[in-house]
Amino acid sequence: MTAAENVCYTLINVASDSEPPSEVSLKADLEKGEIKAKTEALKKVIIMILNGEKLPGLLMTIIRFVLPLQDHTIKKLLLVFWEIVPKTTPDGKLLQEMILVCDAYRKDLQHPNEFIRGSTLRFLCKLKESELLEPLMPAIRACLEHRHSYVRRNAVLAIYTIYRNFEHLIPDAPELIHDFLVNEKDASCKRNAFMMLIHADQDRALDYLSTCIDQVHTFGDILQLVIVELIYKVCHANPSERARFIRCIYNLLQSSSPAVKYEAAGTLVTLSSAPTAIKAAAQCYIDLIIKESDNNVKLIVLDRLIELKEHPTHERVLQDLVMDILRVLSTPDLEVRKKTLQLALDLVSSRNVEELVIVLKKEVIKTNNVTEHEDTDKYRQLLVRTLHSCSVRFPDMAANVIPVLMEFLSDTNEAAAADVLEFVREAIQRFDNLRPLIIEKMLEVFHAIRTVKIYRGALWILGEYCSTKEDIQSVMTEVRRSLGEIPIVENEIKKETGEVKPEDEVSAAPAQKLVTEMGTYVTQSALSSSRPSKKEEDRPPLRGFLMDGDFYVAASLATTLTKVALRYVALVQDKKKQNSFVAEAMLIMVTVLHLGKCSLPKKPITDDDVDRISLCLKVLSECSPLMNDIFNKECRRSLSHMLAVRLEEEKLSQKKESEKRNVTVQADDPISFMQLTAKNEMTSKEDQFQLSLLAAMGNTQRKEAADPLASKLNKVTQLTGFSDPVYAEAYVHVNQYDIVLDVLVVNQTSDTLQNCTLELATLGDLKLVEKPSPLTLAPHDFANIKANVKVASTENGIIFGNIVYDVSGAASDRNCVVLSDIHIDIMDYIQPASCTDAEFRQMWAEFEWENKVTVNTNITELNEYLQHILKSTNMKCLTPEKALSGFCGFMAANLYARSIFGEDALANVSIEKPFHLGPDAPVNGHIRIRAKSQVGHSCHTVNS
Repeated sequence: MTAAENVCYTLINVASDSEPPSEVSLKADLEKGEIKAKTEALKKVIIMILNGEKLPGLLMTIIRFVLPLQDHTIKKLLLVFWEIVPKTTPDGKLLQEMILVCDAYRKDLQHPNEFIRGSTLRFLCKLKESELLEPLMPAIRACLEHRHSYVRRNAVLAIYTIYRNFEHLIPDAPELIHDFLVNEKDASCKRNAFMMLIHADQDRALDYLSTCIDQVHTFGDILQLVIVELIYKVCHANPSERARFIRCIYNLLQSSSPAVKYEAAGTLVTLSSAPTAIKAAAQCYIDLIIKESDNNVKLIVLDRLIELKEHPTHERVLQDLVMDILRVLSTPDLEVRKKTLQLALDLVSSRNVEELVIVLKKEVIKTNNVTEHEDTDKYRQLLVRTLHSCSVRFPDMAANVIPVLMEFLSDTNEAAAADVLEFVREAIQRFDNLRPLIIEKMLEVFHAIRTVKIYRGALWILGEYCSTKEDIQSVMTEVRRSLGEIPIVENEIKKETGEVKPEDEVSAAPAQKLVTEMGTYVTQSALSSSRPSKKEEDRPPLRGFLMDGDFYVAASLATTLTKVALRYVALVQDKKKQNSFVAEAMLIMVTVLHLGKCSLPKKPITDDDVDRISLCLKVLSECSPLMNDIFNKECRRSLSHMLAVRLEEEKLSQKKESEKRNVTVQADDPISFMQLTAKNEMTSKEDQFQLSLLAAMGNTQRKEAADPLASKLNKVTQLTGFSDPVYAEAYVHVNQYDIVLDVLVVNQTSDTLQNCTLELATLGDLKLVEKPSPLTLAPHDFANIKANVKVASTENGIIFGNIVYDVSGAASDRNCVVLSDIHIDIMDYIQPASCTDAEFRQMWAEFEWENKVTVNTNITELNEYLQHILKSTNMKCLTPEKALSGFCGFMAANLYARSIFGEDALANVSIEKPFHLGPDAPVNGHIRIRAKSQVGHSCHTVNS
């Protein structure tokens, strides 16, 4: 586009490195060349005009030597040429040459080839000169009676466009098209004619619809779609007409076209709030979701169902369709299943919860047999969470759910098993009547658990809630069964028979940093053997964990044994049995300690685990009432408090949701009487067709409706100065992950600027989609250039560049104007979302949302290293000894953080790995520093 008033509807790509031909050579090719040469020359003329060249001398040449040709390619190119060529003089009068062109138009409208006729009619829709169109009106009217439907439907479009722009040229267009519609048989022609009547004369469109309203279901889908649009617009403007058309919409719900069914269901919801109408629309939506194969369509229709659910009077109707909604779970796409389960969970009630649980149990069992799909594990996890929520809201269902879910504690998918474990822990605390059942099932699957994290959780549950003598003895039996023959060290040495496993077969898996619920860090690592031996495969699970060096489970085992031993002492009065049980528990702890201290495990036991096991041994040896209360009461009290807080938060969120959905009417709100209300005030609902259009366009108009000019001006960035030879400013339009730069370029000189090119580059994860084409700017002319940028990741980005151009007639080098930077803020395209604590910790470990600084030093003493830190931060008043003790150690690291981030930084320091001190031992440890400074948040790790 060379100027704002020159509009081009056809875009042609041009190679930027090609030299523009001269006007003389083009004229010669157009006059004397063959058909192929004339075609190439005409293409070059079109491209030059698009780039802003003025070629007035070629107009008569094209009229004389090209316009009479009958070649179809030439005729196509001529339509593009006449579309872009200036047709008026500078004072706005039509060029005299256009009379000859108009005669050519008339001949093409009477051409025996229907394609040429139809193409010419489509071209006439783009003309803005009424003087050109007026002589052509009889020929355009005659095309309505052509034998071919392609010509007739384009004739309707041409008449509609001319009537809309120049009504005086064809004032009887609505009547003409109405008569045409009555006699027309082709579906596409009827659709175009009906569409014109909808926008030009709605009363005539309604008259036609009333004559054939009973046959609407037999029409083609393209005509049915515009009929639905007409009914919606009429009823939106005049609600009293709803009863007249609602039966027609009901019939269209049975259409064979999915698009018609979708639009009819949406229109039916706006026409009526009756339960039968809402049920029919919802059923139509569900059928569409099940039958359509495109997952995007499924998600769009699911969103419409969710919108229906948000209305307080519709929720009751949708509750009866929960079982139909669950049929959508047959879709393999995880996102569709996730939305379906959430919708079903929102609609569940005491009337349908039993059926819902039965279906979900079947789905859970089905996932156990299907392992080839990559999302099976995630889907199983979603099912577990849904059943968990159902059991919490409806406690009567928990007894039916628990036996099925307990089988998944032995699942290899740790995420699903962890969700089951969390559910079991909450159920056993809240439902006293289910504790015997849960303990029984837990003991049945305990030996099959193969994941250390799940094993620890199961140990804690058994130790905390086994309250009878038989259950306690069963726990001890399962522990001995899972531990194998003791003492472990002697047994393992016998199995080894003096052979030591080669070190090269043992490989360490990368350590994974996790964030606990308290916000602190733990490091989870594992050792894997490249070729596990037969005896390793045959090891009991608990012994396998210990031999792999995971002694955290040993600390959990010691706590569990201490709890059950103290409880056994309280239950059994026989002193001999008490001593025997306690001695067995202490023997297990001691043999685990012995194993941790020897060289058999792949990793030695940590000091923390030694302290915990030693503490449990001391508690069992003393059996004081205080320790009994701490082990057997305080843990459960903490869990009860945590669950109570969580339940309170859930109730609060549900209350807020219900308050949002409840429509409150104030006492002084005005009452609207339909009979006393103007037509345009009858309904406050927005036009759904208009909203769909706005959503497709990025929804900018709707957001900026309050003050569109001010909001648009706020997004304009000035790129050059007012005194620069080329002035440029950009309007930045952000739509999700697409950024469109609409750059206005103004030539402020008296020279013609050739090859004016906008050169852009990006910094950050932004990608320039296409390079803007060069332009030619006349003196004091302007143009708009659009550049598309893709966002690759959620971070701030910068767009920078320059404008380069050549001055016409000058022999100097290319001129360059440097542009100001455009800063793209992350908040323009980031979308808020929520996740659970477990998901957050998992994503934190996967995405590594931290900046790590590794410090390498030759200092071998921690005291000397801290002294170096204190000196570097000018805190000589602190000694290293004080820095090592308690709060002062954190203060030293805090000071170090300030030396990195500046004096205004506020640091939160945590020791990630304990320091090991010894004579001539190197300093070994990690300090993690999370600091907040003026530039934002950051997190550094100091490895010393």
